[in-house]
Amino acid sequence: MQQEVIIAGFGGQGVLFAGQLLSYTALDEGKEVTWIPSYGPEMRGGTANCTVVVSDEEIGSPFVKNPTAVIAMNLPSLEKFEDMVEEGGVLVVNASMVNRGVERDDIKVVSIPANEIAQEIGSERAVNMVMLGALLGNLDLLSLDALDKALDNHLPERHKKFLPMNKEALRRGAEYKTEAVEPA
Repeated sequence: MQQEVIIAGFGGQGVLFAGQLLSYTALDEGKEVTWIPSYGPEMRGGTANCTVVVSDEEIGSPFVKNPTAVIAMNLPSLEKFEDMVEEGGVLVVNASMVNRGVERDDIKVVSIPANEIAQEIGSERAVNMVMLGALLGNLDLLSLDALDKALDNHLPERHKKFLPMNKEALRRGAEYKTEAVEPA
C-alpha cells in the first residue's frame, strides 16, 4: 500500500501541521513516510502545501505527480491541485472557502463545511483537523485512533489544552462521507 496526499491552503490554516501529524501517525504505525513542505515567503496568508507519502515499503521518491488524495482548504488550492488527483482518488474540499463545484467526474469528492464545523467546536483554528478527519474517514490510510494517539504523543506541551477540540474536530470531519461522482 502506498498513498500520496497533498494538503494545500493558505499559510496560517494549519496545512503543514496537518501534514506533520499525518506523518507522525504513519511513523508511529510502522509505515515508511516522507513529508515535504512548500510555502511562500509571506507565510501567514500566503499559499502553503505539503506532500505526504505513506507506504508499507521503502518509498522510491517523495515527489508526487498524481496524488491519491488532495485536501483543498481554499479555492486557489482546488484550482491548482484538482486536475492532479489520480483517477478514483479522493478530493476533500473545504466548502466554506470554495465557491464552485468540483469539475472532475472520475474522483471521489468530499465537500465539507469545515470552517462552520470548527466554529461549532469552538475555534476556527481546528479547520485543519476537520479536513484531516474527512480525509481519513474516506481513504483507507490510517485510523482515527492512531491519529488521536499521535496527537497525544506529538502535540507540543503548550498546545495540549487543545487536544479535546482537535480530537472532536477529527471525529466530526470523519463523519462526512465521499460522494462518488458518476461519469456523465
